[in-house]
Amino acid sequence: MCTLTQSSYKKCGARVVHMKQKLLVPMIGISFLAVMAVRPGHSDDTLFASAKVGPKIGIQANPFGLKDIRLLEGPFKQAMERDLKYMLSLEPDRLLHAFRLTAGLSSSAEPYGGWEKPDVELRGHSIGHYLSACAFMYAATGDPKIRANADYIVAELAKCQAALGPSGYLSAFPEEFFDRVFSVRRVWAPFYTLHKILAGLIDWHEYGASVQALDIAENVACWVKSRTDKSDEHHMEIVLNHTEQGGMNEVLTNLYVMTGKPEYLALARRFDEKHYTVPLSQHRDQLKGEHVNSFIPNVIGSAQEYEMTGDPGLRAIAEYFWKQVTGTRSYTTGGTSNGEGWQADPYIISTELGKDSHESCCTYNMLKLTRHLFSWEPKAEYADYYERALFNGILPTQDPETAMMMYYVPMMPGMFKTFMTPFDSFWCCTGTGMENHAKYGDSIYFHDQDGIFVNLFIASELSWQEKGFGLRQETKFPEEGRTTLIVTAAKPGEIALRIRIPWWVGKGGSLKVNGRKVEAFAAPSSYLILKRAWSKGDRIEIVLPMGLRLEWTPDNLNVASILYGPIVLAGELGPVNLPEDKVFGPYGPEGDPVAVPKLAFKNADPSTWLRPVAGKSLTFRTEGVGVPADVTLVPFYKLFGQRYTVYWELTPL
Repeated sequence: MCTLTQSSYKKCGARVVHMKQKLLVPMIGISFLAVMAVRPGHSDDTLFASAKVGPKIGIQANPFGLKDIRLLEGPFKQAMERDLKYMLSLEPDRLLHAFRLTAGLSSSAEPYGGWEKPDVELRGHSIGHYLSACAFMYAATGDPKIRANADYIVAELAKCQAALGPSGYLSAFPEEFFDRVFSVRRVWAPFYTLHKILAGLIDWHEYGASVQALDIAENVACWVKSRTDKSDEHHMEIVLNHTEQGGMNEVLTNLYVMTGKPEYLALARRFDEKHYTVPLSQHRDQLKGEHVNSFIPNVIGSAQEYEMTGDPGLRAIAEYFWKQVTGTRSYTTGGTSNGEGWQADPYIISTELGKDSHESCCTYNMLKLTRHLFSWEPKAEYADYYERALFNGILPTQDPETAMMMYYVPMMPGMFKTFMTPFDSFWCCTGTGMENHAKYGDSIYFHDQDGIFVNLFIASELSWQEKGFGLRQETKFPEEGRTTLIVTAAKPGEIALRIRIPWWVGKGGSLKVNGRKVEAFAAPSSYLILKRAWSKGDRIEIVLPMGLRLEWTPDNLNVASILYGPIVLAGELGPVNLPEDKVFGPYGPEGDPVAVPKLAFKNADPSTWLRPVAGKSLTFRTEGVGVPADVTLVPFYKLFGQRYTVYWELTPL
């Protein structure tokens, strides 16, 4: 049961850290290097840095912490720096306003707008996102101002929790909202908001070393237990079906990991929505009609529960779900959802290209789930998806001029991107957007006991302190189809470098070690493994040829997207030319789409009719196939201020 610790009000003291092949090469007959095709060995490490209980499964690959990685110059570092500037423009007292009023404390701050308005039932969710983003940003940059903001917010939340009495309740809205949840009356997702608050507190404990943050979180968990203890299994399922619960099962499992208290794991299991999990456990796709960003976090929770219980049924749920979403319900960008839901049967994409498609939160959460699956079995296909969704589903959602972020990413041809405003939006995707651009160091590298997985080609520097090993990745990818890895520090001993050879790589891939060509390479969607005793200054140069390709929708072979390597290309259809207030909103662009040229060709190989534009990197123009006119294509992550299409109607001649 929940135990009470020191304080003038009830508390459940806690300390949590949230962390959250095939290889076609021969052996090389040279003494200094081994290129091997081996399955990664079992790692005894956990996904948590300071856990009271460890996973009940064999973790095969551990992600490096954000503090171990520093981004180098490139699009991801630029996006992170814009995000930091925006985060520092936010005033903690304005985020705290509704919490203080709910606790009966005074506040003279002006509340933020959008979903943080005092009359909006989801108010308070942004402070959780903000704390998580502060945690990631502090780990990634060490910025002292962001630390000061987070510490201040946590201290003030503690005051609010104390003022609310001994129950441990904490939120920006009254407890009456939960009365409505449990009596199955209309209310907007209080458990969703509570999950964000708990996640933010736990994340700040991890990266900010704040014991107070975890004290608050465990107090909240004790309150949750007191409320849910009144519901039997049948009633709890009704409650979960009635309202969006976010990832309550995930965050409560994290509390169990860090405290060792089994009641938190039992409490987490109470938030497993059987309406979701039972069909998945039977490998039945009943996703049609479901709310996507309610569903994905619950499956992330199942994945976390699997790690802490070893129940193979939970693993089967997560793996089957991932396969169905990424393989049958995702756009070419790696995003999913249309109008917040899955509106169609599997493999139906061409009719799901809506104005309100591709919710950013869904992509965020699919990346979280992918990270779990990779840690269980480090297959290149997981990293392949992560790359696709990161470059095409996350990076394109931040306006480089304003740092403002997107809610939906319209897949409807002829539309344009819309963004939040700095202080009057605060949608769910505003919150996950702050997190997205703060954690780009996440999942570039993983490790096991023997070595490192290089999963993403992002300019960065890695420090593996346990091994005394460092790695610097210098790359202009995707501007160039190559990357260079430089050993920056090494102790004697062998380290295996497992370099992902992605699904899109073309012929002519090559590898050099210290200028010497290695006569071996790996098949697409596998790992090239180099094992040796490395020395400071060693250089590994990898050439990854990128090519143009069509990617057809599975339900209509007359509709396709165009990719260059992993990069989705978007057609420039002309400036938006609308007032600023029209290029705003979560609910997709106002107005109708413009006409989109069709592509008429004899050869389905786009390299025969797409030509590079001189002096402009990653820019192409159709040649004689556009109907009624040819069009210029650029990476979707670079396209702003233009109407666009990423899907084309094809009319082969």
